[in-house]
Amino acid sequence: MVDVLIVDDDELIREMLLEIMRVAGIKAVATEDGTNAMKIVKDENVRLVITDLIMPGKEGLETIISLKKETPQVKIIAISGGGRISPESYLGIARDIGAQYTFTKPFDRKKLLGAVRDCLQG
Repeated sequence: MVDVLIVDDDELIREMLLEIMRVAGIKAVATEDGTNAMKIVKDENVRLVITDLIMPGKEGLETIISLKKETPQVKIIAISGGGRISPESYLGIARDIGAQYTFTKPFDRKKLLGAVRDCLQG
């Protein structure tokens, strides 16, 4: 069982989030896209997904929709630095389709970790 799956196409973000989870004693794994994420969620019984929204391949909003449809018990935190429109627009959509928390990059590590703990306890 994995507590947290991190989904981001930016390797530095993945590594930073993995380190935050490791230091907090939270078991986490990471992948670079939504297609791999869906496989990992099914294989590893993931409890929480932290996903970027703008990624090549299966992007974050598509991933959230798939997660809510196929594994509705999985909690979701969406993160975004934006794209063609402001990150707040993407994050608003993510909330509307099921993300429990949303954060704009760069995010406050303590607030993110608080949201992670809340999702894992709830």
